[in-house]
Amino acid sequence: MNETLQNKLDNLPNLPGIYQFLDKNGKVIYVGKAKNLRNRVRSYFHNNIDSPKTAALVSKIADIELIITDNEIEALVLENNLIKQLKPRYNVNLKDDKSYPYIKISNEPFPQVYPTRNVVNDGSKYFGPYTDVKSMKKSLRLINKIFKIRSCKYHITQETIEKKKYKLCLDYHIKKCDGPCEGLISEDEYGQLVKQVIKVLKGKTDDLISELQQQMQQAVQKLEFERAAELRDRIEQLQVYSSKQKVVTTEKEDRDIISAAYEGKDVAATVLNIRAGKLVGKRQLTLTTSDSLSTTEDIYDTRALYASIVKFYYNDYIEIPKEIILEEEPDDSDTLIEWLSEKAGFKCRFIVPKKMSEAKSLLMMCKQNSILHLKEIQLQKMKKEGSVPFVIAALQKELRLKNLPRRIECFDNSNLQGSDAVASMVVFVDGKPKKSLYRKFIIRSVVGPDDFASMKEIIERRYSKILDGSEPMPDLIVVDGGKGQLSSAMEALEKLGAKNYDIIGLAKRLEEIFLPGEKEPHIIPKTSPVLKLLQHIRDEAHRFAITYHRQRRTKRTITTELLNIKGVGKKLAEKLLSAMSIEEIKQADVEKLASIVGQAKAKIIHDHYHPGSI
Repeated sequence: MNETLQNKLDNLPNLPGIYQFLDKNGKVIYVGKAKNLRNRVRSYFHNNIDSPKTAALVSKIADIELIITDNEIEALVLENNLIKQLKPRYNVNLKDDKSYPYIKISNEPFPQVYPTRNVVNDGSKYFGPYTDVKSMKKSLRLINKIFKIRSCKYHITQETIEKKKYKLCLDYHIKKCDGPCEGLISEDEYGQLVKQVIKVLKGKTDDLISELQQQMQQAVQKLEFERAAELRDRIEQLQVYSSKQKVVTTEKEDRDIISAAYEGKDVAATVLNIRAGKLVGKRQLTLTTSDSLSTTEDIYDTRALYASIVKFYYNDYIEIPKEIILEEEPDDSDTLIEWLSEKAGFKCRFIVPKKMSEAKSLLMMCKQNSILHLKEIQLQKMKKEGSVPFVIAALQKELRLKNLPRRIECFDNSNLQGSDAVASMVVFVDGKPKKSLYRKFIIRSVVGPDDFASMKEIIERRYSKILDGSEPMPDLIVVDGGKGQLSSAMEALEKLGAKNYDIIGLAKRLEEIFLPGEKEPHIIPKTSPVLKLLQHIRDEAHRFAITYHRQRRTKRTITTELLNIKGVGKKLAEKLLSAMSIEEIKQADVEKLASIVGQAKAKIIHDHYHPGSI
């Protein structure tokens, strides 16, 4: 322990606050809170540390930073924010893999109700998050059907109503809105509708039905039969909705059941929302930790995980019930309960059921959901990281390749009687072209039409750059041609010292495949998807090489032929070549050329290619 660290340990205050452990590079590796900083921080440096993870943490501590707070609740909130911001290695730092939508009730005189993913601290009410978007849309459809909440986005106030700024829309005429834009419903009456919407979103449907039944009876007594009929219809629709909610317990207390399953850095958390004995919602959270949790039954890690999930889930916009049922009591449960109770406005408590009971059965059901969700996460991860198209696996099996050919590089040459010799390389990844990795080559050292020497040159040029370690070797090299091209390519690779590679030659004539060390070609059935993939790769390399060859030839032709004609400049040559090829220019009569470049220039060009003609 260095002297600076020892001095800080000796002078720690007996106050609540946050402590941050830093490594030798000044990076924060752990953030914690304490009711008494002196006692908590010094406990890390005792000789009887029994946790390997804590021992590893302590071995890397080079410095300590403190933040004093007024109480432990402030410390808890600050700790949570710092962990999210700094993502220290040794904290259980949970992060969600997506932004879930909420239902927002806007903060205005006549609130709107709509879905959003942007949570803003503007005084509005938010319900969610909805991990199942279908469930959220179902709730919104119910609200729109039963309650006459406006769908417009106008900011309606008493001032806009008095000035008659907005007019009634179709929703009013089809009885889906009571017309707050023209003041046909008061702010208080509209507010009562919004309160009813909130009860539905909180799962208090049965309470709302009882309340509406009382209002209906009062309306009947006052002979307000139209109002009573409207309330009756609303009650019937709510009863249908309520009947579809599963009754899971005879106890009427509001509860959340939380269970988590984890492996490595993947965490699947399930939260069941039970209101008045009915299962009104389920949240599936896909989370990852910043550092792997212990895969053994380590109580400390499990308790730390549940503490992190509670802090992560119960943000400013989540309804907090009176009871939260978990497998293990979270770390610092007293502080968490105090924090939750302060946010909820009533006393909350954690329940960890030990004996078989309704609560234990619900917890077991929740656990099964978490395990299933974790398996789905892992399956999707495996598919994403390790999925191999069938044709790629079949290609490896068919040609007995050493490596799975996920990345294939194919080479082809192109020239016209030895002039403008070029070559191409195309790249296919998992059976699909990766055009950003295509390469063009100008043959430099070969004179005349020598395909074998050209192939040797481009293979040597290509893989001399790869074998220096800047890029990985491809899983399979394909050369367009037979034994000669294959042998030339292998000579170049041997010269470079390449090892453990797969290479084949693909001849066009009979679609024969030549393998190293085999005299006879390997024949693949014409209907095989493996052959179709190789043909696609070879044809793409040929297309790319021909295109480049034509570009080079056209550029040379402009330079050496048209520009050699006296009176023909670069712009005129480009105009002519944009309309016809060089061969067509040579064969064209004066009239055809004149339609493009005019009579005088046409005669000059025609006379150049047809000297002595009349």
